[in-house]
Amino acid sequence: MSDALWYFARGSGVVSLVLLTVVVALGIGSRSGKPAFGLPRFAVSLLHRNAALLSVVFVAGHVISLLFDPYAQLRLFDFVLPFVGNYRPFWQGLGTLGFDLLVAIIVTSLLRQRLGARAWRAVHWLAYLCWPIALAHGLGTGSDNGTWWLWAISIACTLVVVAALAWRISPNFSRFPARADRQVSARLRPDKQLEEVR
Repeated sequence: MSDALWYFARGSGVVSLVLLTVVVALGIGSRSGKPAFGLPRFAVSLLHRNAALLSVVFVAGHVISLLFDPYAQLRLFDFVLPFVGNYRPFWQGLGTLGFDLLVAIIVTSLLRQRLGARAWRAVHWLAYLCWPIALAHGLGTGSDNGTWWLWAISIACTLVVVAALAWRISPNFSRFPARADRQVSARLRPDKQLEEVR
């Protein structure tokens, strides 16, 4: 049983990293006024939200399986207080810190209507900090940290996020879609809309 928990913890941790990578890349893409990844904006936003929810499920599975795994020797407060664990405290502490940031993002997203857009956005920026912390945690702790496949996955995840960030700061990234601008102007001037149809 303990072996099954350990394998599940390792697998769910890697899947969580991949999903968080997708969430960050799609989050960056959803800020653009242009279609991202060949998809319309609503599809990018929908995928972003669903990938985020799925990543939360896998992170929860990762945490719960480690709590019951006798090899990990985690205590309840190890999931709240970083850098106090028995096993590789620094690297485990990064995992705790990433988990705490993820909880803050989830709670504020659930309370978004009450907090307001500005407060929610400020906390939501923590996702950019959560991702590299999760990456470092995965590479620094666990029995797979020296394997070629974990490094290959980590490098691929890094390349995806770096590519998304490079696109974000490039001149091709536009926060104001031309299509939306045309729709607004067409609503203001119905005669212009008729001209475009012709």
